[in-house]
Amino acid sequence: MDVSEVRRRYLDFFAKRGHTIIPSAPIVPENDPSTLFTSSGMQPLVPYLLGQPHPEGNRLVDAQMSFRAEDIEEIGDNRHTTFFEMLGNWSLGDYFKQEQLPWLFEYLTNAEEGLGLDPHRLYVTVFGGDKESGMEADTESVEIWKSLFNKKGIEAAFVELDTEKKGGEAGMQGGRIFSYGAKKNWWSRAGVPSNMPPGEIGGPDSEVFYDFGLPHDEKFGKECHPNCDCGRFVEVGNSVFMQFVKRSDGAFEELPKRNVDFGGGLERLTAATRGNHDIFLIDVFDAARSTIESRALWKYGQNDETRFEYRIILDHIRAAAFMFAGGIRPSNTEQGYVLRRLVRRAILAADRLGIKDAVLADVAKGFGISYAEHYPFISEQHDVIREGLQKEEEQFRKTLASGLRELDRIIERSGVLSGDDAFFLFTTYGFPLELTLVEIGARNIKTSDDLVPVFKERFSTHLEKSRAGAAQKFAGGLADHAEQTIRYHTAHHLLLKALQTVLGPDVHQRGSNITSERLRIDFSYGEKMTPEQKEAAEKIVNDAIDEELPVTRVFMKKEDAERIGAEHEFGATYPAQVSVYSVGPKGATEDDPRFSEAFSIEFCGGPHVSNTRELGEGGKRFRIKKEEASSSGIRRIKAVLE
Repeated sequence: MDVSEVRRRYLDFFAKRGHTIIPSAPIVPENDPSTLFTSSGMQPLVPYLLGQPHPEGNRLVDAQMSFRAEDIEEIGDNRHTTFFEMLGNWSLGDYFKQEQLPWLFEYLTNAEEGLGLDPHRLYVTVFGGDKESGMEADTESVEIWKSLFNKKGIEAAFVELDTEKKGGEAGMQGGRIFSYGAKKNWWSRAGVPSNMPPGEIGGPDSEVFYDFGLPHDEKFGKECHPNCDCGRFVEVGNSVFMQFVKRSDGAFEELPKRNVDFGGGLERLTAATRGNHDIFLIDVFDAARSTIESRALWKYGQNDETRFEYRIILDHIRAAAFMFAGGIRPSNTEQGYVLRRLVRRAILAADRLGIKDAVLADVAKGFGISYAEHYPFISEQHDVIREGLQKEEEQFRKTLASGLRELDRIIERSGVLSGDDAFFLFTTYGFPLELTLVEIGARNIKTSDDLVPVFKERFSTHLEKSRAGAAQKFAGGLADHAEQTIRYHTAHHLLLKALQTVLGPDVHQRGSNITSERLRIDFSYGEKMTPEQKEAAEKIVNDAIDEELPVTRVFMKKEDAERIGAEHEFGATYPAQVSVYSVGPKGATEDDPRFSEAFSIEFCGGPHVSNTRELGEGGKRFRIKKEEASSSGIRRIKAVLE
């Protein structure tokens, strides 16, 4: 099957089982400073998994655009990508294991409604318990899986694997169902049960793996098993059963409303339908791959080395196309920095394939073709993507030249290149180790004996910090509802309205970042604000605080929200029912919001204060601390309540 068919069948399958199809959230989360990107299907739904009612009900299904920056260095194998689509279905306090696992198995194996995968190639993992927290093994899922496989005439032997040894010492043992510990088969935003703070929810999960039948590579362990990294087994889906909450005494108790959160990789599932372990050979990469082949010295798959370079270009430019189309521009901070890294790594990979002229814009055009039906905004934004890629490539060529001059200075100064020098070239000029090694060979430069191990040690530390930062950001999630963060969220709404009043109605939000220390908003405007304009915007916000306006929330049809002029995010797709927050007028309630008299109205999931007077508690006033350019045509404001 192609990607569109797998996606369509999944959405239809669960829609027939009472699920409402909801649109993908933007790749950059709306009003969520806890993470740079939407990195999973469940991320936009955290408030609802924590108990907030969803306007579309308690059974949901979608295909969510996702991006994981921490996976950039993993790209090059047969199954990892930075950008991907996550198929997801959720039960918000409705069904549980007895429905989820049979439905999933039916979707995977049924040829008429689902994917028609051979059940003999499916293997599953379950939670085997956790001694440290006292959490017991998930025996219920084991029995459900046994029954499902038995109905297909497959004997489903159960094997307990030692997760501390990653299962590699025990191997398959003829098993079909494998138990692992909390590091592999427990989900919470804080990780294993012992790391969960009081009040945190979590639960066991059950993963499904597809066996591509590749021979085991012993460099990944003596024996193969489902969680082995050799490439034989690829995880295609994970059902998380959120059924526990941690108490203040460290013990766990069952949630009154248990949730199901399933996530399945669309690209990996498509590869499974084709029986080909290389996801870069599925249809969405075809046009882009052909473009590269028409310019490169080698075809895809001609050898392992060139295949690696192709995969970097294909993955990184697909992700870059979605970022450019979503309003992100290359920079040295946050999302822009990640985009810059992707483009520069793709440029270097193209160089190593012998491509002499600029090719990345044409590669991106291939993704516009591949996603024309489901994500038409990629082709609609082609000019923006092309111009952005061309400009970044031109700038990077200049940076490379500067890096080479710095390399010459280092050698002139010390005569020897060290691992610390190589790492400096990487962090400052974007030189990956392989590029530095090429220049060393070409220039016959002397190096320290430990250059490579020192660089790798420094890089490993750098990567761990990046991943820890990403994990910490996501751990906060939308559950980070500190009082001051909530105040700043409401102040953000007031500021956007104030900017539209002062600068004109064409001003719209293009990004936000809200913490307990300050708010930040990116907005469309082509000129630097004058001191008078900033002062006027501050006054409008402070006047709204002084007026003690009520903040109300209403669920309504999307078209009704658009009709009343509710502000919404650029490029975002919204469900049929949306959450709308309005500020003011005095006396407004959820039953009588009086939208025509409101100070501001926005599509938003919350949370907010109940009255603007809470922003001024303790005599605080709203202050704009900095106003600056963010990118072409985009300004940025940082503001505080002090």
